[in-house]
Amino acid sequence: MAKPYTVAIAGATGAVGIEMIETLERRNFETGSLKLLASSRSVGKKLPYRGEEIEVEELTHDCFEGVDIALFSAGGGRSKEFAPSAVKAGAVVVDNSSAFRMDPDVPLVVPEVNPEDIAAHKGIIANPNCTTIIMVVALKPLYDISPIRRITVSTYQSASGAGAKAMEELRVQAGQVLAGESVTPEMFPYQIAFNLFSHNSAMGDNGYCEEEMKMVDETRKIMHDDAIRVCPTTVRVPIFRAHSEAISIEQDRKVSVEEAREALSKAPGIAIVDDCEKNYFPMPLEWTGKDDIAVGRIRDDISCDNGLALFVCGDQLLKGAALNAVQIAELL
Repeated sequence: MAKPYTVAIAGATGAVGIEMIETLERRNFETGSLKLLASSRSVGKKLPYRGEEIEVEELTHDCFEGVDIALFSAGGGRSKEFAPSAVKAGAVVVDNSSAFRMDPDVPLVVPEVNPEDIAAHKGIIANPNCTTIIMVVALKPLYDISPIRRITVSTYQSASGAGAKAMEELRVQAGQVLAGESVTPEMFPYQIAFNLFSHNSAMGDNGYCEEEMKMVDETRKIMHDDAIRVCPTTVRVPIFRAHSEAISIEQDRKVSVEEAREALSKAPGIAIVDDCEKNYFPMPLEWTGKDDIAVGRIRDDISCDNGLALFVCGDQLLKGAALNAVQIAELL
């Protein structure tokens, strides 16, 4: 049996932080003690864990004494500020922000794809972006059959990717629209209810937004293949939780649909949802709250010789964030 570890969660009161707490409990992680850390405005709030109520403490530079593993979900700025203090105190940091993902000294890990990279950590391990995680879990079994040379992906990203307040904004706006009331966006730049729009991250000079470039750069780093060409289009949709992605790939050789389905069905973290007769495929509504990535619409990409196409769904708050971080902690 593994020894009990002292675990800290920085950003414990946010949507991902709450999922981290619940995931640790659900997976029976060997916590000797759990420290919940957040900003000063959340200090004193109590959150349930294994039948107890744990009081939230303030995230400071001095709060990591005795901590073995620190799970960070407090935003990039807070990670850059406080993660070095956690490492200095002897903790290994698993960071959910984008702060360290492309640092060459920081492993960027999806346990189903590149678990061996954890061994190279120097105190910090980065959790990839949610859309990248969902995609590479589905593509790794296919890459292992024949290297992937090109990926075209369109995402359908739920409100959960912008946090609990964004999910509430969708709920409120839906009621306002149905009641014939005016809508004033706050968390999003545009109305999210009954609408969709290009992902609201900053747009680069090349015409791709930050969210899209994360998928390009992170995929290459995780797969250890700088030659992969990735063309992403990321879109916000009026879904509460769970992201979806339409993916087309081109490989070195032609991989048959049957060969692809067999490899995907044997891979960890994947559930096949692919019933052409009933026109039944992955749906975010059904995949909310589930750990695995749902994969369906597995078919030839008829636009190229060595192509496959598929449709995937994954819970952004779980496999796209909290679950992936806890799985890294389990490997540690």
